[in-house]
Amino acid sequence: MSFISIGLYFVVMLCIGLFAYRKSTSDVSDYLLGGRNVSPQVTALSAGASDMSGWMLMGLPGAMFVMGFDAVFIAIGLVLGALANYLLVAPRLRVFTEVASDSLTIPEFLSQRFGHKASSLRLVSAIIIIVFFTLYTSAGLVAGGKLFDSAFGVDYQLGVLVTLVVVVSYTLLGGFLAVSLTDFVQGCIMFLALVIVPVVAFQQFDGVGEMADSAYQSIPTIAATWEGLTLIGLISSLAWGLGYFGQPHIIVRFMAIRSVAAVSVARNIGMSWMTVTIVGALATGLVGVAYVNKTGMSLSDPETIFIVFTDILFHPLVTGFLLAAILAAVMSTISSQLLVSASSLTEDIFSHFSKHKADAKKAVLISRAGVFGVGIVAMLLALDSNNSILGLVSNAWAGFGAAFGPLILFSLYSERLTHSAALAGMIVGAVTVIFCIYAPVLNGGETISSVVYEIVPGFILSSLAIWSVSLLDKSANERARDVFKESSRVLSEQY
Repeated sequence: MSFISIGLYFVVMLCIGLFAYRKSTSDVSDYLLGGRNVSPQVTALSAGASDMSGWMLMGLPGAMFVMGFDAVFIAIGLVLGALANYLLVAPRLRVFTEVASDSLTIPEFLSQRFGHKASSLRLVSAIIIIVFFTLYTSAGLVAGGKLFDSAFGVDYQLGVLVTLVVVVSYTLLGGFLAVSLTDFVQGCIMFLALVIVPVVAFQQFDGVGEMADSAYQSIPTIAATWEGLTLIGLISSLAWGLGYFGQPHIIVRFMAIRSVAAVSVARNIGMSWMTVTIVGALATGLVGVAYVNKTGMSLSDPETIFIVFTDILFHPLVTGFLLAAILAAVMSTISSQLLVSASSLTEDIFSHFSKHKADAKKAVLISRAGVFGVGIVAMLLALDSNNSILGLVSNAWAGFGAAFGPLILFSLYSERLTHSAALAGMIVGAVTVIFCIYAPVLNGGETISSVVYEIVPGFILSSLAIWSVSLLDKSANERARDVFKESSRVLSEQY
């Protein structure tokens, strides 16, 4: 019965891809941004679903299971960051990217912000996107592989392959419109699942007291968590919210929304959806650790607690629907990441630096080839079943947040930002994150990321690099000032 539900889900996703193929793949603008005519409802759920991915149903409940209430601070940081993203970035990015020669990608916008001579900025940003998104995509494929292994007993590597084939298929067919529409459907499924599972799981206890007593056998109480909280730990958790400003697969949704006026509608829908789902994910992890302690069951991988609940507590037909929610979360993010990676590979590297200009149909074909290529590399990285979903996501999230977050904010709010400052900030942010993750510079060979979340030093140093170089760089850039002034004027008229 579960396989039937999963099969029906796959069919629906592919049908949406076929629908989008007929509607919006005539040129690159349609394929990559849906013609900038996406409704606020689809924008909100598409941004949310592509943001949360498999870590919402597997990684975050697993973090709550292992870390206890420390995971709540990550959730708070994410909610605040998402709200700030809607308020500070969404309306301005929608206008700025259109004024800047109708830019279709983030690297193209950064280049057009300073004129055609800023090709180095476009190239470096495209490389950063491809590198970190390949890592990010592999995290989604790991979630898919764990789902098939844990729920159906299917070989992990085969599960990774099946997940990739389905996502690549509808992304290749329908581009941005297919990704957005499937994200909308997937967002609805995720919403229902994260309400149903923790509520039904809680019914296995006589009340809050029994559940809390069982949970506290493994995790600290709220009071103990607060007493043991350090300033660095709190900053590291809340700093997850800083990542939103620099996530290309999320902010590209703001570029595609039909109007600036529609942003407020999307914000209200998106934040409501996010609040409910993130509370549901935390509740799943909390009830999960209580249930495991009460029953004495063995759970080798805490990130599979959602899957365990769906298998134990529900009818097989409902189980199939709930497992489809995990696939929905996984696929919504993978498809978005594949499309953004492919757009950078084709639009920002191949097409921009190629001597031969491709026509509309050939450009779409090249974009599809990019989707396929990035997917294959991500699959190879995901073949190791020991990978942690949350670990992979946290590294990629920090990389994007530090490399692009400060730069996006400065691009939208600072008239004095220069090309050299933008390039310096982006490189400093990306290099700092990589250094913090991999360089064993502390006592005992520990890395900086073992002490503080790497996005914190990355975001700070990137911001300082942009600010200081902007002060020192006296080169005038009339193009940058014109784009800023015209965008500000249009924004004041529309918003």
